[in-house]
Amino acid sequence: MIARQLTFAVALAIAASPAMAQTDTGPVMSLDDALAAAGATNPSIEVSQSGIRAAEAQRTLASLRPNPSIDAMTENVAGTGAYSGLRSSETTVGLSLPLELGGKRSARVAVASAQLDRATLGSAIARADLRLRVTQAYNDAVAAQRRAANAREQVGIAAEVLRAARVRVAAGRASPLEEQRADVARLNAEGAAERTERSAQVALDNLARLTGRAMGTLDGAWFARVTATGPALPITTGDTLVVAAARADLTTATAQVRLARSQRIPDVTVSAAARRLEASNDIAGVFSVSVPLPLFNTGRAGVDLASAQRQQADAQRRAAMLDAEQGIASAQADAANAATTARNATGPTLAAAQEAARIARIGYREGKFGQLDLLEAERTLAETRSAAIDALAAYHDAQAWLERLVSPVPNDAKDLR
Repeated sequence: MIARQLTFAVALAIAASPAMAQTDTGPVMSLDDALAAAGATNPSIEVSQSGIRAAEAQRTLASLRPNPSIDAMTENVAGTGAYSGLRSSETTVGLSLPLELGGKRSARVAVASAQLDRATLGSAIARADLRLRVTQAYNDAVAAQRRAANAREQVGIAAEVLRAARVRVAAGRASPLEEQRADVARLNAEGAAERTERSAQVALDNLARLTGRAMGTLDGAWFARVTATGPALPITTGDTLVVAAARADLTTATAQVRLARSQRIPDVTVSAAARRLEASNDIAGVFSVSVPLPLFNTGRAGVDLASAQRQQADAQRRAAMLDAEQGIASAQADAANAATTARNATGPTLAAAQEAARIARIGYREGKFGQLDLLEAERTLAETRSAAIDALAAYHDAQAWLERLVSPVPNDAKDLR
């Protein structure tokens, strides 16, 4: 009778493993679903779209010509003698029109157009950054759910081991110390399960904040899938968002140099007016031209500033290309290494740990192995499963980061390359 009880207890422990799958029910939210939901509600996308609208308005503003002005002036009034009162007054009413010279308007439009192109790239960068954040949050949530499931399984196994130990102690086949060790292991498993459940809930809440949707069942098949990796393929860094953004900054800086040079040429204001002479009631025309004298500010300092900023932007572009090449190469290696680790952790290593635990359970049931052997085998299996989860999480994180680094310029911004 005692042997049957012991056999039943250990059989329950065997049936409990392996439990790396999720226990949630309901419709599965895939990664694509999470990305679509985040793109529709995340404020970072709205910020980037507002930046595009502001840049468009700035370009419209830059294309406007300066407004004319109406001038009115009365002379020779409130004086003495013949100039007392309004008898000798002269009233002039005219129109003044500023004329921009040196291509200032076209230079302003060029700067605004470059800034609009940069804002368009900024929107694409915001979408790529959001995709990275959502993918990482989704990966963290699935991994946390797996860890929680693994911890719950360990609680069940520890409880069955404790039950089996009590049977052995009651039958006089083991000392009470064996039951105490099993009880300590159960308490530790319950504490670990509580911590992992709390972490899983936090990860789900973080994903829900990004997507604006309540989280339920996530796609465990996506998490368990490891894509085969071959030799690293060459990446054209010039087509990536990071380098395109640096190049757009250089274009803007170049346009700023042109604008600064155009501003060195003084504008001319021409005026045409009609003057009425109060004494004779005659009307006379008045024409004038106003040209500022560049005595103190010749515009040279502005050109020097813009030129220095352009040199800085060019250096940053070259640095961005170098950083992109190095970052992509490192990310490709990290992703390949993570894939290898994940395949090993979820394949031969995990299979060996499961087999060792299975043998330890059978041996413990038949009295060939002691309790310490069983606990050690179960601990190794739990750690191996945890390492497998960590390896899969690291693989998906490396893949997400690599995808972000090689994100290409979108089709609606191909002319920005």
